Amino acid sequence: MGCNINPSSSSIFSNLGSKTPTKIFSFSTFKPKPTYHPIYFSSTFSPEQQQSINTSNQTPQPKNTLYSVKFKTLGDCKLGIARYPDFVYDAEGGLGTGTGTITDTTKEISVSFDLKTLYIPPLNSATTRFLGLPLPPLLKIDIEPQLLQGTINEETRKVDLEFKAMFWFSVGTIYKAPPLVVETILTSEDSIGTMRRGRGEKLNKEGKCKLVGVAKVDPIDDVFMNTFLGLPTECLAVLNATIYLSTS
Repeated sequence: MGCNINPSSSSIFSNLGSKTPTKIFSFSTFKPKPTYHPIYFSSTFSPEQQQSINTSNQTPQPKNTLYSVKFKTLGDCKLGIARYPDFVYDAEGGLGTGTGTITDTTKEISVSFDLKTLYIPPLNSATTRFLGLPLPPLLKIDIEPQLLQGTINEETRKVDLEFKAMFWFSVGTIYKAPPLVVETILTSEDSIGTMRRGRGEKLNKEGKCKLVGVAKVDPIDDVFMNTFLGLPTECLAVLNATIYLSTS
């Protein structure tokens, strides 16, 4: 009795008995981390050198000088409106106080007056003349300052002051018009408008100056005043004054 072995089966068994190991390949992406070593910088300054460095880094600040300012109005002033002759006005007794500042970098003193202390006398029969005659007894023009501030040049003695005021016309208790608002620059130089002009005078050694200013006057809610004065129009103020400055 014979036994036959399939050649293919013999091949299978021979492979199973093989001792050759199976090779496995692997790839690693791991990279060692770099090591960093800190580098230290050091320097040593003497106290004198450190103080020199601190001083050189500081920007010098300009110094402010503070002033007390006194303002007084004098006589022989003038007020003119439209093409009417000027009112000759004695403003003696007007006054005001304020403050001023100046820095090392400029020669101009900035001044501002306290409205609570500012007083300018009214135009009436005691202070004002028109065409050589006093104003009628009941006619009165009150001046209510709203602003007075500006600059005084310490070297040239030039004065420029922003001025704003309300002018109240009244005739006793019979008539009172709405206020005329006047805004101008009172200057010690020339002030020139289309109808009016004036020339000022700079501060002298006694603190006296002549300030002039031309201003436009707009119509108000009063037909009589608009017609009588020809509003809108121009007015001119000529004010003699003294300005005293003293360090605080």
